[in-house]
Amino acid sequence: MSGHGAPAPDPSPAAGHGLPDDPAAAPAAGHGLPSDSAAAPAAGHGLPSDSAAPGRLSPATFALPVEKMRAGYYSDAYFTFTREVLEADDHHPRVLVQVFQREHSVLGGMDEALAILTTCSGLRRPGGGWEDGWDRLEVHALRDGDEIAPWETVLTIEGDYLLFAHLETLYLGVLARRTLISRNVRAVVRAARGKPILYFPARFDHWQVQTGDGWAAHVAGAIGVSTDAQASWWGGRGMGTVPHSLIAASGGDTVAAARRFADRLADEVNVTVLVDFENDCVRTALEVADALGDRLWAVRIDTSSTMVDRSLWHEMGTFTPTGVVPELVWKVRRALDSAGHSRVRIVASGGFDAEKIDAFERAGVPVDAYGVGSSLLLGVNDFTADVVRVDGRPCGKVGRQERPNPRLDRVEWPTT
Repeated sequence: MSGHGAPAPDPSPAAGHGLPDDPAAAPAAGHGLPSDSAAAPAAGHGLPSDSAAPGRLSPATFALPVEKMRAGYYSDAYFTFTREVLEADDHHPRVLVQVFQREHSVLGGMDEALAILTTCSGLRRPGGGWEDGWDRLEVHALRDGDEIAPWETVLTIEGDYLLFAHLETLYLGVLARRTLISRNVRAVVRAARGKPILYFPARFDHWQVQTGDGWAAHVAGAIGVSTDAQASWWGGRGMGTVPHSLIAASGGDTVAAARRFADRLADEVNVTVLVDFENDCVRTALEVADALGDRLWAVRIDTSSTMVDRSLWHEMGTFTPTGVVPELVWKVRRALDSAGHSRVRIVASGGFDAEKIDAFERAGVPVDAYGVGSSLLLGVNDFTADVVRVDGRPCGKVGRQERPNPRLDRVEWPTT
């Protein structure tokens, strides 16, 4: 179709430009572009630990600033004031708190929230020591990665309110942040219809959110993350491609950069090379494939949304040509196949979200994996906690009645 519109699938490429079934072709553990076998979290989504409840991450995983959390340093002041009033009156109401949100979403941050409750609930003794409160609470919760409905109760905490009044800001904030990430990742995973999603937002946010966000992406179905911190909670490693910076440091020569990268790392990673540095993805992809041969696993197209790739300059007029567009991907795919490089995969990144991925998949565009960045950080997914029962009697804000949920599991684990 001479590049006009979204070309129909070309039967010429070899079958299966997706991730390989052959174990020898699969990426090394934790590096490069991961294989399908790396997509699922370990059984139960947890790291083995004697201190973890079955199927949950150990509280020790999160390296919480426990003393500051116990002191209320990160809590909204009205919660620490509430604790102070209850302590002054020696008042110990037994309450049921339930937590919910208002979206069709994917739960994230629950294990982290439970770790906060486990290690930070309790009372300060007159002498300054800490009296743990976890064993006096009854907690029920859903699990990270669970799909959740609007108004569905995801967590209940029952016990002496004085033990955990100061923690609401913390566990709600964790749930809100991580659930947003999990919801957004699950949306692009579904749009990709089984093709790998590579989680690339690290550079768009504060470094301290990486560990928890990486886990939230992982349980939602992202197959790879870009930093070791993001992969740390399941014992993985960050993956990456030959970047523009190395190409620039090699005098703007993509082939030279790719050779240097492959010479050093081909035995450890699946070599994937960005091919848009000179805004000529077809030519550069062919040059890299010719130079690296079997050491090249994939090329990555990351053309800026303000640029038109050189291969499309003479075909504009019937489609929007800027950025990574179907016509560009097809040109790279057909050029690689014609030159005998049908085994080389294509990773597309730059401006992708669930809507754009869905459009590519509906059009049959031959992308093998998608790198998704800042769009995964957008939106809100707020949580609310309400006291709905006090000393065995219904007692809550008007409109907030108790909502039992049979899906909740009792959470029982040690405090260490």
